[in-house]
Amino acid sequence: MSNVPSAVDLLIDSSTAIISIDHSSADELFEKVLLELADAARILRENREVDRVILTGFCALHPVTADILEKKYADWNAQLSDVVGEIEKSSAPWIAALDDDAFGAGAALALACRLRISSRSVKIGFPEVTLGLIPSAGATQRLPRLVGFETALQMITSGRPVNAVDALSYGLVDLVDDDVLAAAKGCDVSGLSHQAPLSQHPLVEWDETAWQRAQKLAAVKKPQQIAPLKAAELVALSTGVCFDHGTKAERNAFLELQSSIQARALWHLHLCEKAAIDPSRVAKSAQVRSIRAAVVAGGGTMGAAIAYALQSIGISVQIIEINEHAAERARANVQKLFDAAVDRGLIGFNQAQRRRKQLEIVLGRTNLPKVDLAIEAVFEDLGVKKSVFASFEDSLPHSAILATNTSYLDINHIASSVGDPSRVVGLHFFNPAHIMKLIEVIKAKHTSDSTVSSCFDLAVKLQKIPVLAGVCDGFIGNRILARSREIADMILMDGSSPYQIDKAMVAFGYPMGPYEAQDLSGLDIAYANRRRLDAVRDPKRRYVPIADRMVERGKLGKKVNAGWYQYTDHRTKNEDPAVKALIVQESEKVGIRRRNFTDGEICNRILMAMINEALVILDEGIARFTTDIDLVTVHGYGFPHWRGGLMYYADHVGVAEIYKNVQMLESEDPIIWKPAAGLKRALDSGLSFSDLYSTSL
Repeated sequence: MSNVPSAVDLLIDSSTAIISIDHSSADELFEKVLLELADAARILRENREVDRVILTGFCALHPVTADILEKKYADWNAQLSDVVGEIEKSSAPWIAALDDDAFGAGAALALACRLRISSRSVKIGFPEVTLGLIPSAGATQRLPRLVGFETALQMITSGRPVNAVDALSYGLVDLVDDDVLAAAKGCDVSGLSHQAPLSQHPLVEWDETAWQRAQKLAAVKKPQQIAPLKAAELVALSTGVCFDHGTKAERNAFLELQSSIQARALWHLHLCEKAAIDPSRVAKSAQVRSIRAAVVAGGGTMGAAIAYALQSIGISVQIIEINEHAAERARANVQKLFDAAVDRGLIGFNQAQRRRKQLEIVLGRTNLPKVDLAIEAVFEDLGVKKSVFASFEDSLPHSAILATNTSYLDINHIASSVGDPSRVVGLHFFNPAHIMKLIEVIKAKHTSDSTVSSCFDLAVKLQKIPVLAGVCDGFIGNRILARSREIADMILMDGSSPYQIDKAMVAFGYPMGPYEAQDLSGLDIAYANRRRLDAVRDPKRRYVPIADRMVERGKLGKKVNAGWYQYTDHRTKNEDPAVKALIVQESEKVGIRRRNFTDGEICNRILMAMINEALVILDEGIARFTTDIDLVTVHGYGFPHWRGGLMYYADHVGVAEIYKNVQMLESEDPIIWKPAAGLKRALDSGLSFSDLYSTSL
């Protein structure tokens, strides 16, 4: 019996060798894992009594366990390639016993093995493109030789993992078994030693249809990102060049991408996401309350999706409605969610039926069940929301957390409806609530640390990204959104069109421009919010009424096939000459001489306004860290992932350049373009924005 200490354990029992990677070691000892794996492989090369080597512990080799952007990781990557080569050359066949997920480096090791056995819960994938990189250690060449050109393209260019059932159907694993170690010990290995390793398999057959589909999907799902297209090119090499040439090209591509701006931005965003779910960043000693049962007041689109999401993690949920008509609408909304889940293959039909029956919809706000959490998702009206909270106070246990899903309203006013405001919190889900990853957790004046910590814990269980925000109109995201729309409307009034503005922002990296986004959400939503603010709007602040005129003319957006765009079949959008004429008419009415804006000017103005507003939000303490701004803008509002978030982008542009731009714009309108105090502080101190606001990951 032999043992290799620390990160990798080697146990030789008769003719079977078992290598186990310690899950706790890889975060800090990635290099040690690779060195010890290589040592184990060399030890076994000399042992002629071993007829099989079983490898376990793949999840310890996730590609983000080390600092992937440092030069040192390139050396580790080379070491990984050496280990993979050792596995393939071994006289005793290696068997991957996948008892946990295998991503990135772990998946690359599994490809080197002659046999792969997976438990039912395992997922396998190559997520490197989501970090601006490509799979390495020969994975782009081995995977297509194992599963075929089309499947390899799908897996590698999307970065999405596959489950065990799909992996079996693709040929990625050879067997699915609940006890992978026993299966690996008991399987017949007599023919495996003579089986050619994947590196020696012949060229893969080219598939033009699959290639074109992959190119289109990359353009739609990851627009302007370099890594997915580069990954596709590497997979394509498996159809035309030998394995060694393909892996050399892969190595060069990895080194090139490793130093790219996109990889650094995506890595930054990944660190932000990891930090966001760290409970110590909220309240280290606060008690976290377990949430087992909940009620959701309001079964509209948002409320139904929130209830669906809660139920999906095992929480017992009831939707509360005020009358039978509303209840019928809620039932329809819930049914759509389950139907969509079945259509997408997320759950089976029988499971959907069972879960649908369990999600109760009840009438009235009295005699409510004893729950741990109540969320209101009713109409965005302060009076209505306060009445819902008053009913919560009367009917629910006084230990229950009371949450509002408001997008804008003052949670301190809502909290005044209950006797104990420490249990009142904002949980601002984003639409669609069961899909969007972001949740703004809004801490009101009296919200307790325990309430906040419990909501963060819930968000993590929902597999969402929680960001703590303070109380103000619109919190973090909608406040920045309002500023960007204000500036877009001014550009519109002064000489541009909604179509040029949208085109400019899509070219920057947004999935859609601000006017197409308004068409999607409905122009009447923003109209109602503007009317809410009429009484408190600064009369000296410039106001553009074009969007109001649109609503007055019934142009409410996509739902009526007429908004900023015309919609012929609810999908195809076209520029609307009547909208263009309306814009010019409104400009002439107030004596504006319209001028031309370049796409660059449009982007610059909108982004400068967003950055300046974000700095004000940070100065006011509404947001704590620049990284929180990054998470909100990316996961809630479509800011391009590959730019790292709004404040990461701001630091990339540079404090001095932003100050110069905002100061220049201030000369046009000192009210709209008043520089944030933090902008001058950053300039004077010589600090980046992230350093100025003490972001610590």
